[in-house]
Amino acid sequence: MNWLTNYVRPKFDFLGRKNMPENLWIKDPESGEMVFHTDLEANQYVVPSSGYHLHIPAMERLKFFFDDGEYELFAQPPVATDPLKFRDERRYTDKLKENRSKTGREDTIIAGSGKVFGMDVTVCVQDFKFMGGSLGMAAGEAIIAAMEQSVKNGTPFVMFAASGGARMQEGILSLMQLPRTTVAVQMLREAGLPYIVVLTNPTTGGVSASYAMLGDIHIAEPGALICFAGPRVIEQTIREKLPEGFQRAEYLKEHGMVDMVVPRTELKDTIGSLLSLLLKRDRRAEPQAETSVAESESEEAQQQESENAANAEPVEQTEGMMPSDAKPVAT
Repeated sequence: MNWLTNYVRPKFDFLGRKNMPENLWIKDPESGEMVFHTDLEANQYVVPSSGYHLHIPAMERLKFFFDDGEYELFAQPPVATDPLKFRDERRYTDKLKENRSKTGREDTIIAGSGKVFGMDVTVCVQDFKFMGGSLGMAAGEAIIAAMEQSVKNGTPFVMFAASGGARMQEGILSLMQLPRTTVAVQMLREAGLPYIVVLTNPTTGGVSASYAMLGDIHIAEPGALICFAGPRVIEQTIREKLPEGFQRAEYLKEHGMVDMVVPRTELKDTIGSLLSLLLKRDRRAEPQAETSVAESESEEAQQQESENAANAEPVEQTEGMMPSDAKPVAT
């Protein structure tokens, strides 16, 4: 095409290469099918044909979960940035800066509150994109602060867990978040508030040994890897071949480790129904101002009287008046 572009210059640059976005089409890891990105986003990053669950950004998960996508985020509690001055190939502070610039967040936990079918709910989402969702001091402090806020407001708590385990750069300080978050879960139980855990892919390590397995109800997304040590480590240790689907959500449900496996597109409806049962509320009813029993009975009586008046037949005469066609009775 060089001879054409050299001698016949088009008015429109239709011969030049267009700049196309890199993520216009996304490949399904299971079937190899190419899916248009807008269709995938509309289906909450679940491949429509195969049902394969891709990673969903944390903010997108919150948008799909809360009513009208409206919610209020909690501030990240301040913690020590690098308490152990850890360094391997790179400094720990450099890794934190890189992940913060990549994700736009301070750490892996995003906590907030909003309404789900009219019910006030506090939610924590663990973002696997931030250092593999590892549990460190900042993550542990954010979870505890969110659970304390849940107890203060008297709202149920929903945790979306996704992690590779404890953050090695913080050593024992990271491991201390396991008992600390466990105590915070106990606070929810003492307050009588529901605690629902959604196990996403993957949920492993110290997270699965603490708050991720302490919920009142455990829900897993299809195909999610849920374990403490991964299958490869176990195979190398016991030197045996593991069963097919070992440590996946469906396998754990069959063996009683999780309560149910729910597709991501049905999570909001399922959690809304569970919360309405646990809180004894109508999940689709908007919250109304509380009224006393006497006021409610009075309103019901007035409504009944109005219905009776509407259904009553028209009266032909009134008291003290005689119908026009009536004759006086002789005395």
